[in-house]
Amino acid sequence: MVRNMAQRRILTPGYVVVYPNREKAASKLMKLVVTLILLASVGLMLIITIGGWSKLQGLKPVNIIWSLLYVIIAFYVFFRWSRGLLPIAAALGILLLILAVIAATGVAGTSWFDRNNPGFGAPHTLFGGKGLDPNVLGVLTVILAIVQLAQIVFAMIAFSQAWNVEVEVPEEEAKRRGYKKISRPGQPATA
Repeated sequence: MVRNMAQRRILTPGYVVVYPNREKAASKLMKLVVTLILLASVGLMLIITIGGWSKLQGLKPVNIIWSLLYVIIAFYVFFRWSRGLLPIAAALGILLLILAVIAATGVAGTSWFDRNNPGFGAPHTLFGGKGLDPNVLGVLTVILAIVQLAQIVFAMIAFSQAWNVEVEVPEEEAKRRGYKKISRPGQPATA
């Protein structure tokens, strides 16, 4: 336990906390781009998982959990400006990039593209119907790898924008900047 540490922020009277890096257009754009890339990844993962359900090798629950994690991260990045989840999104993107490259190239066995040859059964969906064509699944896997590469790059760019930097400014300055929630001294800081 840390002793002699303030339990809440003490603000100078007449001042409020603002986040100047969140006001920048580049920060808002990166937040939107990272969120859209995460949601595009979820869409691609779910299409590949459902469309090739019968041929996936044991990663079905992992794909569902991975998709849920990406949705949660996208929510926190977009609505809460959670900078701390950006390196986690990049790390998960690296792992998924590796898996997608292995699945697309067939490094560990058979790729989706190889499954179009004679002797391979057609994939079936989660619901028992005919799944997507193996070539379509292969192209979607390549696209997923490219999207993961973009996710890694944009998440790290967004992380470098320092969304978490706080500055105390006079209340008038905060109102001029467009902040609606004003923290008072003795209350937890919100912006």
